[in-house]
Amino acid sequence: MTVVIADTSPVNYLLLIGEIAILPRLYGQVLIPPEVLAELSDADAPPEVLQWVRLRPAWLQTRQVRTVDDDPALRQLDPGERAAILLAQQEAGALLLIDDAAGRSEATRRGIPSTGTLGILRAAAIRQLLDLPTSLKNLAATNFRVSQRLIVELLAEDTARKRHLES
Repeated sequence: MTVVIADTSPVNYLLLIGEIAILPRLYGQVLIPPEVLAELSDADAPPEVLQWVRLRPAWLQTRQVRTVDDDPALRQLDPGERAAILLAQQEAGALLLIDDAAGRSEATRRGIPSTGTLGILRAAAIRQLLDLPTSLKNLAATNFRVSQRLIVELLAEDTARKRHLES
């Protein structure tokens, strides 16, 4: 099974929209570096995130980054993104869950496959683990930023998939 490493953002937003349970259903265990745990535990995090992280489930494991990389491109990222990328790099064949565009770009540059919150929701919808329109509506009620064009495309794809399943 693919090793899955998460940055803060996908975990945060899946918690805020009540869909965190799709992570273990899609991926089994999810690893985070201590820096991501610190960001999720920050006093400024939403109360539901703080409560969840205090009682975090067994499928969420913390793993230390063993490598040091002083690449200037990494210095442009926040500590959680930087550590998640390095952790994904040290785990062969890892999938990185990350939303930040600069972080995803750096992961791609390093040959690390990645997906973000929308990709996770899309994968869960394909497996019929959630209702995509409802999840996207809930996500829009947070401070998650995404182009309306992408939302329209995801909803159109979801509608076409449901029609195909009905026929």
